[in-house]
Amino acid sequence: MASTVAEKFHDSHATSALTVDSTEQRRLTRLKRVRTYRIADSAMLMLAVTTAVLASPGTTTTSDFLWAAGYALLTLLILEGRGFYTLRLHQSPVDMMARIFAATSIAAMVLTFAHAIVDNEPELAQQTLRLWVFALVFLGAGRLGLTLDRQRALRRGETGSNTLVVGSGSVGHLIAQRLIDRPELGLRPIGFLDKDPLIDNSADRDGLPVLGASWDLEDVVQRYNVEQVVVTFSTAPHAVMLGLIRRCRELGVEVVVVPRLFEEVNNRVEVEHLGGVPLLRAATVDPKGWQFTFKYALDRVLAGIGLLLISPLLLAIMLAVRLSSPGPILYHQRRVGLDGREFDMLKFRSMRVAETIDEFVPVDGLAPGGIEGVDRRTRVGEWMRRTSLDELPQLINVLRGDMSLIGPRPERTSYANSFTEHVYRYGDRHRVKSGLTGWAQVQGLRGQTSLTDRVEWDNYYIENWSFWLDVKIVLMTVPALLGRVGAE
Repeated sequence: MASTVAEKFHDSHATSALTVDSTEQRRLTRLKRVRTYRIADSAMLMLAVTTAVLASPGTTTTSDFLWAAGYALLTLLILEGRGFYTLRLHQSPVDMMARIFAATSIAAMVLTFAHAIVDNEPELAQQTLRLWVFALVFLGAGRLGLTLDRQRALRRGETGSNTLVVGSGSVGHLIAQRLIDRPELGLRPIGFLDKDPLIDNSADRDGLPVLGASWDLEDVVQRYNVEQVVVTFSTAPHAVMLGLIRRCRELGVEVVVVPRLFEEVNNRVEVEHLGGVPLLRAATVDPKGWQFTFKYALDRVLAGIGLLLISPLLLAIMLAVRLSSPGPILYHQRRVGLDGREFDMLKFRSMRVAETIDEFVPVDGLAPGGIEGVDRRTRVGEWMRRTSLDELPQLINVLRGDMSLIGPRPERTSYANSFTEHVYRYGDRHRVKSGLTGWAQVQGLRGQTSLTDRVEWDNYYIENWSFWLDVKIVLMTVPALLGRVGAE
């Protein structure tokens, strides 16, 4: 009996020691990654400012190097203060470059002000401008290289964090599938934690298992070396979920929580407090407001300018289409746009004319698009589709006011009517004008891809709309198109 008690006491202390070691290891891993970014950014900034000083046309002095070093230090402090070194689930290269641009610009403005106070000389403004340009290029290139290298390693499965999803319901499985579909996020789902799982695919060949209930948290974390926990929805009481989150933090595990009513949470959420209770106030975007009126007016101006600038290209494509096969140059197709109104969307004809065309029935859960049925593309049409040049006549739709440059892609009338009835929140896409490109498209949701995902991204765009988001989509559209060309 005494022996048994002694063994249990020894096992308990061994497990406790193992837990402490694992917890410390997880913290050290995160700190090492952050330290790597800090060291790399510091090195690139020092290289940038040194190059900027040496590249100056005049004679360099010790004072020049001191000012440059001060600029580098100030830039690092601004990046730190603005949370640049806080680890995030995902940060796109466009967002990353925007944060670097802001930090280097603020540092340049502060340095210019300091120059004006200490020594107001004309060449100092040129020196500051030179520092800003070199810092932006060097720091941006260095961080972009690190990010892309890490994403490539994650896609190859060489690194990443084991991730546990709390709650085996529809939202939990949606989160798990998203993480599987996007390995570049670095979160590998290993299973679910739920006492009463609403969905249990443990028996399926590719299904993720339910690894236990809330009281199994510590054992699961240690056994599978869990570094990230995503808390979704389950039937567990509030106190149990709260205790689970706190225990995760004690174990050194990162925790993110899917909020209730997450469909109404956007990037403009503000936190207020009523006593100790936080209240989330989500500022909404008004598609009927002046911002969208201005956006649509700007769309027409830009579309008109664009049509004038590319008119030689349009004429060349029109001639190529005419020579490729008999039939009209432009293809008209009935689509659904703003507030459910129908319009004729224009494209360059990319297929041979057929006497009869069977109606295409998309696979359940997938959107229509791409090559439907028999491939009737001409050689010119194949090239146009690969480069998306067949979409250029839609600038005329924008000029008419049927479409916008940026927005959800319009769908054919018959499909749109069916999807509105059967797909969750599909009709919400029609709150704004349809676009030539959109948030869903730059996320890779083109052609016959998940309809549910496309609707989710389209509504995300509407509810989080800003002029910066439109600019971001334009910047992301270029590499998305180049990726399609390279994949053909």
